[in-house]
Amino acid sequence: MSLALFVILSIYTISIGLLIYGFAKVKKYEKTNLTPQTNFTIIVPFRNEADNLPHLLESFLRLNYPNDLFEVILVDDSSKEKFQVSGFRFQVSVIDNIRVSNSPKKDAIATAMQLVKTNWVITVDADCIVPENWLLTFDNYIQQNSVFMLAGAVSYNCKNSFLDYFQQLDLTSLQGATIGSFGLKKAFMCNGANFAYTKSLFERVNGFEGNDKIASGDDVFMLQKAANLFPNEVHYLKAEETIVVTKPTENWKSLFYQRVRWAAKTSSYQSNFGKFLGLIVFFGNLGFVIGFVFFCFRIWSFRLLGLYVILKFAVDFVLLFITNQFLTKTRIKHLILSSLLYPFFSSAVALYSLFGSYEWKERRFKI
Repeated sequence: MSLALFVILSIYTISIGLLIYGFAKVKKYEKTNLTPQTNFTIIVPFRNEADNLPHLLESFLRLNYPNDLFEVILVDDSSKEKFQVSGFRFQVSVIDNIRVSNSPKKDAIATAMQLVKTNWVITVDADCIVPENWLLTFDNYIQQNSVFMLAGAVSYNCKNSFLDYFQQLDLTSLQGATIGSFGLKKAFMCNGANFAYTKSLFERVNGFEGNDKIASGDDVFMLQKAANLFPNEVHYLKAEETIVVTKPTENWKSLFYQRVRWAAKTSSYQSNFGKFLGLIVFFGNLGFVIGFVFFCFRIWSFRLLGLYVILKFAVDFVLLFITNQFLTKTRIKHLILSSLLYPFFSSAVALYSLFGSYEWKERRFKI
């Protein structure tokens, strides 16, 4: 059993090492002085977000981009109170979601797509804040490259709490894996809170057809479809001026259910690389948990457990460090404690996602 755990750790180490290599392959992009040309439609699905939407709309007001080159469609998914908009310099409308599947967010995007007149759409979540050069940097990249789809980065606005920094570390690992997979030409994951693609691409891949029974995954399934058809036209925009900031969850229960929702779609990936990496990461973290149990029952010595922990921590730290430098340029807080807790949390999420259910936006979904 010990040999098997260290074999898994060896494969895990190689896999993370490849992601580190892939991360370095994706070059940082900085906007130039190109005149804005791209027309965007920003789609924002929301449900009961009256406290967050004004902040998002205010960040749109601060965009360094011509008001006549973008419009906003807010898609209301049965909120308890209707959200009203008025007095904005850019075009903004609120429409009701038309539910046709088991996925409210996919339905919201598909509903908005029926009204989209621009070639490019970009999705963002209601609890986000976008930087002022967000659209301008997307536009510049689109003008300089032949692309149909662009994935962007997401980070948390952390308050001074362990829960917030634990989530930031988790998100950093996911962002690192995302960027690394793009660098390896094996893109399988992205974040719908900062995701752009052409309307023609959406129509070409038949939208969310084939995965609309899965509640989440409006981003990854669309990405995997596009990457299969147009691998050279699907890019990651590794630009600091496009990093969208969102809120961490407020408690451990919400965090657990959020991560279960994210994990539940893994088995439906089209990407074999994504499935393989998901399994390796799961077994790498589970091996940590098993090793700790072995130590508690004196099957493993402290030296053997320490070897496993150090090897895993070393390769994880490299990916976390380079990704965190891109996302926040700050020191990683609570790194040791979070790294020790994360394998237990991650393993619990993965196992629960195989048979449990979760809550999302005051609704319960079966897996």
